[in-house]
Amino acid sequence: MINAASRLQPTQVPVPRHIFVTGGVVSSLGKGLTAASLGRLLRARGISVVMQKLDPYINVDPGTMNPFQHGEVFVTDDGSETDLDIGHYERFLDVNLSGKANATTGQVYSTVIAKERRGEYLGDTVQVIPHITDEIKRVMRAQAEPDDDGNLPDVIITEIGGTVGDIESQPFLEAARQVRADLGRDNVAFVHVSLIPFLPAAGELKTKPTQHSVASLRNIGIQPDALVLRTDRHLPEGIKGKVALMCDVDRDAVVECKDAASIYEVPPTLHREGLDAYLVQRLGLTFRDVDWTEWNSLLERVHAPKHRLEVALVGKYVDLHDAYLSVSEAIRHGGFANHARVDIRWVASDVCETPEGAQRALAGVDAIVVPGGFGVRGIEGKVGALRWAREHRVPTLGLCLGLQCMVIEAARNLLGLSAASSTEMEPETPDPVVATMDSQRQILHGDGNLGGTMRLGSYPAVLTEGSIVAETYGTNEVSERHRHRFEVNNDYRERLASVGLRVSGTSPDGRLTEFVELDRSQHPYYVATQAHPEFRSRPTRAHPLFAALVRAGLDRRREVYASHRRGEHVVPGDEPAECFTTASSDSGDTINYADACSDDADNE
Repeated sequence: MINAASRLQPTQVPVPRHIFVTGGVVSSLGKGLTAASLGRLLRARGISVVMQKLDPYINVDPGTMNPFQHGEVFVTDDGSETDLDIGHYERFLDVNLSGKANATTGQVYSTVIAKERRGEYLGDTVQVIPHITDEIKRVMRAQAEPDDDGNLPDVIITEIGGTVGDIESQPFLEAARQVRADLGRDNVAFVHVSLIPFLPAAGELKTKPTQHSVASLRNIGIQPDALVLRTDRHLPEGIKGKVALMCDVDRDAVVECKDAASIYEVPPTLHREGLDAYLVQRLGLTFRDVDWTEWNSLLERVHAPKHRLEVALVGKYVDLHDAYLSVSEAIRHGGFANHARVDIRWVASDVCETPEGAQRALAGVDAIVVPGGFGVRGIEGKVGALRWAREHRVPTLGLCLGLQCMVIEAARNLLGLSAASSTEMEPETPDPVVATMDSQRQILHGDGNLGGTMRLGSYPAVLTEGSIVAETYGTNEVSERHRHRFEVNNDYRERLASVGLRVSGTSPDGRLTEFVELDRSQHPYYVATQAHPEFRSRPTRAHPLFAALVRAGLDRRREVYASHRRGEHVVPGDEPAECFTTASSDSGDTINYADACSDDADNE
């Protein structure tokens, strides 16, 4: 029997409205991008928005999950390991979120069980309803609390992971239904993202999967207020009308969202379809017209680039691009900042273990990014890729493990310490240039939990005056997000500096290496950070390290093309792979690479 006290009382309800985003038919329809785009639209109307993602899996957080299964782990400022959709939210809304933005079944059950052990339920039989659903509701409405300045958000947008009909999602959907009952129907809206497939054999678009998906929602007491129909082609008005009729949704609330060339096209697509206007009216929100100034400038850079270049991303998990989602987006942001389209060459680090393999995999690229990762596999390939980049003077940025591999490569090939390694891969190495952080030793020896125990979240760093990174940031004090257990061994700092690889940024107490770089006389841009700057990059405000990398890549491309035009010898592997051909951009326009590489090309 449900305890009446478990319901939120109307007099206790905070002001913020609540929008729930659900998905049906199949997974990977883009619920996260839909939620992020809707949040962007509402913010552009002057409405304050906070975002949230609820994941039905039993893991407490994605921190210990296989990247091939889950994709990247997105780290927030407060050190929470969250779902990659939190990254979409931060990038689209240009906000910094906290751990409250992501919750899982594992977290909910852990909290409820802990309360039961403390006797907080006073002997009640603990059940999914009301105890689990009450905890889910508490998590949902936690975002309604005032911020540090005492301001309440106008709207909370909560994305419920999974697909309607999944067993795992049922408690979350039931909790969302109860929130509507608690807050009142005028204060809650449901947006359902569904699929309208096209059957080539029949030559028809089919609405039945969406009808069944909505029927499943209605079976548990949720009537969607708006439908976002994912499709690979334009939907005729008759299809939209049929869906509206069969699903009992207002015709104005049936929205087409066709596949787009860029994810940054989704907000204007939803706006043209009227989704934001409908929901603003539906929830009775005060608003202004959408200010498109910033986003239109972004779309111009996305679809009408003045330059083009290719950046290699050398990683362990490249078979699943979502494992490096924030890295790949940050690289593209660097392109936007330089009016350039960046083509990413996905390179499996394993193939770069030998000089010949690295040459085949990396020849012709304009810049290289070596991102983070864990474990032994692929490490030697990252070291091989970095050696190739250093010797060929290709602009390079290392992230987290990329910094550690940069140190290992320099120790082996510049210092002559052939056995140099990290204690993560070689515990007995005679030259541990990278070693376990003191705070992590007991955990790695089995005396603690692996989940949530790394050096996580934002930490400050002090940059060396006159260094490349200080010049790039435009300041000597920065703060970046971290996720690591290992650090550069301070015993090797001076010896590494003697061969050109110097520590150019440390923790404020000087104990932890945060940045390294190769001297300008040896390389134009060979920089690495122990942090994850990709988490702070925005499409309208690229992270300085990525913007500088792309700028260095464009400079190199022009230099190589100029040498070729003068008839000078170009070292094999140095020439841009397609510098003398043409190709199509996202917008379908033709870009001439010779123009893109010329000395006269604009590079603002």
